[in-house]
Amino acid sequence: MLKTLIAQFEAASARYAEVHGMVRDPDWFVLKLQEEMGELTQAWNRATGRGRKKGRTDEDLSRDLADETADLLGHVLLFAHTNRLDLASAIERKWLFKPEEG
Repeated sequence: MLKTLIAQFEAASARYAEVHGMVRDPDWFVLKLQEEMGELTQAWNRATGRGRKKGRTDEDLSRDLADETADLLGHVLLFAHTNRLDLASAIERKWLFKPEEG
């Protein structure tokens, strides 16, 4: 499952970069992690009353949290893929379970 998910995020990111003329160099991957974490933090602040809701409903705020979490997950996987990190082994070492492959 992890390899498939990484491949899907990689394909989507490569298409996006090509359409928008972006260069995904090594710095881009880590900078995107930082950007997405900031956007997740902003969504969290809005959802928990620590930031302006800007007219967003509770449903909107919940969707924003999910969307930004998905973005962060995608960029974590892209960062790992680009840097040839073995996430499955790291998960097994750090979280003490073996992720399912499929």
